[in-house]
Amino acid sequence: MIPAGFDYHRPDSVQAALSILTEHGDEARVVAGGHSLIPMMKLRMAEVPHLIDLQAIAELKGICIDGDTVTIGAMTTQHELITDDALADFAPIMREAALQIADPQVRYMGTVGGNVANGDPGNDMPGLMQALDAVFTLVGPNGTREVAARDFFEAAYMTAREDDEILTAIRFQCPIGGQAYEKQKRKIGDYATAAAAVILTKEGGACTGASIAMTNLSDTPVQCLASAEALVGSACNGEALDKAVTEMLAVIDPGEDNRGPVEFKKHVAGVILRRAIARAWDRG
Repeated sequence: MIPAGFDYHRPDSVQAALSILTEHGDEARVVAGGHSLIPMMKLRMAEVPHLIDLQAIAELKGICIDGDTVTIGAMTTQHELITDDALADFAPIMREAALQIADPQVRYMGTVGGNVANGDPGNDMPGLMQALDAVFTLVGPNGTREVAARDFFEAAYMTAREDDEILTAIRFQCPIGGQAYEKQKRKIGDYATAAAAVILTKEGGACTGASIAMTNLSDTPVQCLASAEALVGSACNGEALDKAVTEMLAVIDPGEDNRGPVEFKKHVAGVILRRAIARAWDRG
């Protein structure tokens, strides 16, 4: 279908984009890669009189590694995450996750900021950002503020970002230890039936720290604190691994859809989490 008529804006700075947002209020929306908003406009599920394209804003792009801190501009594409060797050295889980998003055509245009800011529970980056304990930078007419990824997602397609704010950057500390992102999906390009981001540290054959987040198993990404705690002090096997899976299953809330019934999704979640833990442990 063809979308309803709209005015197209292509500002070259964040401040210019904010000015347009402020001027047109509820009639304006920003677009990053466009893979979520544009199809909705074509289907007439969303009407946007003023579309603000962020592609020309150079300050929203790029990957910076300063010491042990990684900062990624919101308009950095998934393809750029994959091809940045320095990022792969410091946080290989970023490349591993990005490679499992959709297909090359989507990854060339899809941005990390758009993947996060949309609040889609099926997107891969939100759960990963929770596992990394990332912080999001939001800029609006009242200034700049930061929100932890673990506090950002409120419900499906609902986040802590205000309508007049733009997500400009993502920051996290380089994770230490083994990292793994495991995803099960029906076919290439599909959302996950279940996915798990796991980061583990170990010393002397025992886990000393863990971070776990699950994707597309609730209306938000699920940070599994009790699962992570169950692994600490263990070799990430046996009873500790079983408990980690049990604790994860207690906090997810999948719904039945064309990816399967609830019990199937819970089974897949358990398998995927076990695989992610095993791989992260081996890499540690």
